[in-house]
Amino acid sequence: MSSTIIDVKNVSKSFRKAEHQDLLVLDNINFTMSEGEIVALLGRSGSGKSTLLRIIAGLIKPTLGEVIYRQQKVSDPVHGIAMVFQNFALMPWLTVLQNVELGLEALGVSRQERRERALKAIDIIGLDGFESAFPKELSGGMKQRVGFARALVVDPDILLMDEPFSALDVLTADNLKSDLLDLWQEKRTNTNGILFVTHNIEEAAMLADRIIVFSSDPGMIRAELSVKLSHPRNEQSDSFRQIVDRIYTLMTTRVQDEKSLIKRAITKKIGLGYRLPDVDVSELSGLLDTLDAPEHQGRMDLPDVADYLNLNIDDLFPITEVLEILGFATVSEGDIELTRAGKLFTNADILERKKIFANHLLKSVPLAQRIVRVLDERPNHRANKERFINELEDYLSEQEAERIFRIIVDWGRYAEIFAYDNNSGMLSLENPGG
Repeated sequence: MSSTIIDVKNVSKSFRKAEHQDLLVLDNINFTMSEGEIVALLGRSGSGKSTLLRIIAGLIKPTLGEVIYRQQKVSDPVHGIAMVFQNFALMPWLTVLQNVELGLEALGVSRQERRERALKAIDIIGLDGFESAFPKELSGGMKQRVGFARALVVDPDILLMDEPFSALDVLTADNLKSDLLDLWQEKRTNTNGILFVTHNIEEAAMLADRIIVFSSDPGMIRAELSVKLSHPRNEQSDSFRQIVDRIYTLMTTRVQDEKSLIKRAITKKIGLGYRLPDVDVSELSGLLDTLDAPEHQGRMDLPDVADYLNLNIDDLFPITEVLEILGFATVSEGDIELTRAGKLFTNADILERKKIFANHLLKSVPLAQRIVRVLDERPNHRANKERFINELEDYLSEQEAERIFRIIVDWGRYAEIFAYDNNSGMLSLENPGG
């Protein structure tokens, strides 16, 4: 039986949002990682995955709980755990060789030994000939290879990776993933485990032996999924697509529906301080029109939607969430389906679409209801945006309140339920310039 490398026990993390208010980012996270595993932490941006990775690396401390590495509690960075960052994090004034040597220098390794080990790591990662180059001379893919070499040169027991491929173009990312898998399978390093963060479902299914799926607000483990497929994996194979479909189902099924997995055409209920996704009406219309196309007949698998519209989950899920909130679509078992209201919207002309959207916005989004009611009750039918920002700040940070207000203004203008003058910050039930 493989021994446990990492044991995450009851980890929670909060950040101070206001003087008397904390923001809970991670809530009671528990999992273990064994030797010989590649594990993916998968979830939408903002689900706390990167925060957890930094806690495991010893870069930040949990509010509650603990991380155990090889039976020792992690409270600071420890030898044996190395990390690859999303943004390369290279020193621009140092050469490739000097950047790779940094970690060894911090460990007090002699100049001769660190030079030999750095050159070997550079060779392993495919950067021969670029030892004397500076970061500004390198492409994005080459910079990330330097990041991998710098992590591997310290001979880590476990390699942590925070969305290491997200800043790269598709071809470069695929090439680097393939090379990393080759290093792992050929055991060309002494690394015994890889733990990486991603919001790309296909990437998780392509690389990982086990996928830990996170939900958001706060970040919690929603599910764990073992991937039994051997490497290299074929993205077009039925077995691979089944894994991807399963992940989409796990990430889109409401918690209360998980036991029965019964699709219910109900409008998602939200409160005044709900963190509305930042989605443009044109994106909503585009997906509704796609679903209503004859070849799709009002229903599609979410993986097919992502491929068809070239969207990752951070782009797709906000759109599907708003469509559910407004009652234009339902999401269940990894599928999205038009409701009767969604069908009516897609078949309407521009003016009728505005009316349908306005009706559903006022029925489904409490903040829209509140703004229209306040404007309607005032004799001059006007109100300053600060009146609503202050109310939102009872639930949200100042920055988040401003973001939510901007979203509702965009939706309200499209629906023509109120007008807004950006210069004065005034909302009204009539043209503010009139």
